[in-house]
Amino acid sequence: MADDKDVLRDVWFGRIPACFTLSPEETTEREAEPYYLLLPRVSYLTLVTDKVKKHFLRVMKTEDVEEMWFEYEGTPLKWHYPIGVLFDLHASNTALPWNVTVHFKNFPERDLLHCSSNSVIEAHFMSCIKEADALKHKSQVINDMQKKDHKQLWMGLQNDKFDQFWAMNRKLMEYPTEEGGFRYIPFRIYQTTSDRPFIQKLFRPVSPEGHTLTLGDLLKELFPAAICAEDEPKRFQVMIHGIEPLLETPIQWLSEHLSHPDNFLHISIIPAPSD
Repeated sequence: MADDKDVLRDVWFGRIPACFTLSPEETTEREAEPYYLLLPRVSYLTLVTDKVKKHFLRVMKTEDVEEMWFEYEGTPLKWHYPIGVLFDLHASNTALPWNVTVHFKNFPERDLLHCSSNSVIEAHFMSCIKEADALKHKSQVINDMQKKDHKQLWMGLQNDKFDQFWAMNRKLMEYPTEEGGFRYIPFRIYQTTSDRPFIQKLFRPVSPEGHTLTLGDLLKELFPAAICAEDEPKRFQVMIHGIEPLLETPIQWLSEHLSHPDNFLHISIIPAPSD
């Protein structure tokens, strides 16, 4: 298990170097320098960009400032998706740092949810955890926790405290040995080439015959185009936390070790780069 703990730690401390620049559409009193930041993959944009906001507000008039939002190459970035998912989905094959544009007006109502405070992020995060536990344990684990335990999960994420978060989150990752895994795997499959936000379906980690099911089995059922024959050129990359796991990896192991703090396995499927 020592190696597995290292995986959890590596996932938690994954970072993306980003360069935030103010949109040329914004009115400023003097030139706005770009702002560089290491973004935690497992967090949310609106949770870790207070410094970005303060940096740009210095050069702006108060009356020109509305809600801050971000875009990458014309695509508004959904703050309620984890940062790592946004990067894998939109920018994984581009040079670093990730160039993110900052806006303070013309909020894209059709594309983004409003985020007026951290309590909005906390509510979204906790609702994801509750949904994941409904799939894994019929909500029994999360319902047995006290309010302060829920708060510990949130504070662990908000303050980037790995041990504080995992002291509580490990309870959400347990299951009876004889069952061989969770009731269902909480996962979401994202793709840039679809109008659907993501694919989500009931999927058990063990087949009715008792076989351990893999990432490949999940894709065969939900996105068969991602699996190519040996003699075919690769059409898609299947990314989790910026890596392409082997298709024979058990989905239960992935769920326990590569889920985001919201307890979902976020899988990005992007067109393979044509070299």
